[in-house]
Amino acid sequence: MSENKKNLTTSWGAPVGDNQNSMTAGYRGPTLIQDVHLLEKLAHFNRERVPERVVHAKGAGAHGYFEVTNDVTNYTKAKFLSEVGKRTPLFIRFSTVAGENGSADTVRDPRGFAVKFYTEDGNYDLVGNNTPVFFIRDAIKFPDFIHTQKRDPRTHLKNPTAVWDFWSLSPESLHQVTILMSDRGIPATYRHMHGFGSHTFKWVNAEGEGVWVKYHFKTEQGIKNLATDVAAKLAGENPDYHTEELFNAIENGDFPAWKLYVQIMPLEDANTYRFDPFDVTKVWSQKDYPLIEVGRMVLDKNPENYFAEVEQATFSPGTFVPGIEASPDKMLQGRLFAYADAHRYRVGVNHNHLPINRPKSDVHNYQRDGQMRFDGNGGGSVYYEPNSFGGPAESPENKQTGYLVSGVAESVSYDHHDHYTQAGDLYRLLSEEERTRLVQNIVDSMKPVEKEEIKLRQIQHFYKADPEYGTRIAQGLGLSVSKEV
Repeated sequence: MSENKKNLTTSWGAPVGDNQNSMTAGYRGPTLIQDVHLLEKLAHFNRERVPERVVHAKGAGAHGYFEVTNDVTNYTKAKFLSEVGKRTPLFIRFSTVAGENGSADTVRDPRGFAVKFYTEDGNYDLVGNNTPVFFIRDAIKFPDFIHTQKRDPRTHLKNPTAVWDFWSLSPESLHQVTILMSDRGIPATYRHMHGFGSHTFKWVNAEGEGVWVKYHFKTEQGIKNLATDVAAKLAGENPDYHTEELFNAIENGDFPAWKLYVQIMPLEDANTYRFDPFDVTKVWSQKDYPLIEVGRMVLDKNPENYFAEVEQATFSPGTFVPGIEASPDKMLQGRLFAYADAHRYRVGVNHNHLPINRPKSDVHNYQRDGQMRFDGNGGGSVYYEPNSFGGPAESPENKQTGYLVSGVAESVSYDHHDHYTQAGDLYRLLSEEERTRLVQNIVDSMKPVEKEEIKLRQIQHFYKADPEYGTRIAQGLGLSVSKEV
């Protein structure tokens, strides 16, 4: 026997004598329950899949680093952004939104763009999409929206009537719908698309001064998209096209990169800007708040094990570090709870102890126990706070800064309801060829909608954004649009 040969063992470390034949009572059996190795293999096999993510189930990931290229210490005290040239390791996960784990990569769908920075002050998660806006702006609508993107409970088929019914009754979705149905609705690869934090966040500097901030990752590979017919062909021939393409590019040394820019808004501007800066269905004009370079993200290493790293990776927009804080964005406020709670359900209460999620910095807290606690569980150290035994204590200098709030505690809608200006501006920015493809994509998507009432209601939204936009879609559907808007 080779000295380097490794013995196969059970999960508790005992050597396995036979891994090819189960124990039976005689030559023909039946199988004996005392064959605990067989029982262990079957029981573990039955539990090899954690529940898939409710959204963003299908994805791919990679390791890399972030390097600061511009001094932004005037705006934030975040240590990983503290000096030009500083590098921070990171892990990123790209994904589709609506499909199941086995769905095709090349469907028309937003793409998740989630980055985990392993900083010296703990992990920082920036959990965004490849679009700067979203369909809704209040988390209370999120479960209903996602239900429309999933399968009909009776037919178990995708339901375009539900999709367009919800959008037509939620006019704030128009901006994102326009992006989704444009050429950018199907990126050519994960490498050839931008990424956005989407929400407004708050940066705070060492003096305690704050600003509002939005993140923009600009791909250095350039924007490339797939034509609808090409995407459909790939979905049938290679449903894992984007996953494969990203893996092969990194494996071959063609490391993808993105430049990170931010828009900075003074705190006081939030009260006077022409759009609500905390409304995630809106963008800030770059003429008003120009892009400021921050750094460069490079992906240079593939995962060694997909399940351990990509499937078990957990991201939450509430995973902050000192110098970066939340804003009153209603959609963000809901995500601060929902994401971490999803991980506690899907992966387990101790998901942050897994190697892919564990911070590179030391962790000191009083959280104990729970399923799958696989470290020392705090040993015999003090397990409550405050205490008189020198246990970890708060650091007041890292207390989050405040912002002024006022008003009546009630369920309120946004103060303004301009769902159309930015969607119309986007339509008019497109070339004639791009507009033609946008209109055709929408027409093809709306044709199966069962109720004409839904089509007419949605056409009105397109018309309010731009009369030509609505008229062309109405013509494509064989309907007329009312000019009385």
